[in-house]
Amino acid sequence: MVDLKEKLYQMFILGTGEYCEKALQNGLGGVIFFTKDIQSAEQFKNLICKFKSIAKFPPFLSIDQEGGRVERTENIHNGKKFLSARYAFEKGEEFLAEQTSEVARELVSYGINLNFAPCIDSNTNPNNPIIGERAFSSSPDEVITAEHIVSEIYRKNGIIPCAKHYPGHGDANADSHLTLPVIDLPLTRMEKTHIKPFKAAIDGGIEMMMAAHLHCTCFENDAIPTSLSKNAISYLRNELKYDGVIISDDMVMKGVADFGDVEACEMGIRAGLNMFIYRFADKRTIDIIEEIYNKALNDVELKNNIEKSYEVISSLKSKYLK
Repeated sequence: MVDLKEKLYQMFILGTGEYCEKALQNGLGGVIFFTKDIQSAEQFKNLICKFKSIAKFPPFLSIDQEGGRVERTENIHNGKKFLSARYAFEKGEEFLAEQTSEVARELVSYGINLNFAPCIDSNTNPNNPIIGERAFSSSPDEVITAEHIVSEIYRKNGIIPCAKHYPGHGDANADSHLTLPVIDLPLTRMEKTHIKPFKAAIDGGIEMMMAAHLHCTCFENDAIPTSLSKNAISYLRNELKYDGVIISDDMVMKGVADFGDVEACEMGIRAGLNMFIYRFADKRTIDIIEEIYNKALNDVELKNNIEKSYEVISSLKSKYLK
């Protein structure tokens, strides 16, 4: 029998750190690895094996491996880098498929089972400081073509793809690591250009979707990030008919951190978010989980949403994690 606290821990993916191992023993949902964690292929495999052996439940073992400037295995590759999404796609569908297959095989060899890719933003703003070449294209139809290729190859290799950054980070003129960008477009325009690839990914069975820390005025008048917005998450569930896992972008980013750590988490759970990423596994992060748990004991809505999220997470894990 899985208790409420373990179900809540399942909703979190943390970076490595002082409290990571203890959190895994308490039921942590998964771990995200960064460049600092990966010194050699053998060392990385051993680290993953260790985490798998101590985890109470099979964990998501995750990474951001997009290619280009978002690549975490550079210490292993000795300078060799995969091309970013845009440049790989510009070389043609066959090249994109070959590179994605190479990425997937490598990740599987280490023990990774979840990649936070593909990035399916339509990069409509040429001055976008955070997406740029991470997007396949500014054309939603080209993005859809590329997403299908990449996601299907990850799936075939036993890696869960995660489409990001819903509802589309491509028109942003600011970096959500540093502030809360505003996307001031009507819903019809968002649907035609930015949401279109996410709808296509859902139709293709995408398993996980990452919600961005963006203030989209089509969903919220107040400056509430999409990741914490009940309207944005409800649209994803009810209008786009998405029934997979919805995960936040990193919760230490300035685009969301200013809402307060416990408060932001609580808002996310109430909005219908299923999982949270925190790049740290420090005492404060564990305290956030424990504080949310204590609140949920006497809060029916929080408790019910934790239960629902656990069901969605468990369903995905049972399909991919052995």
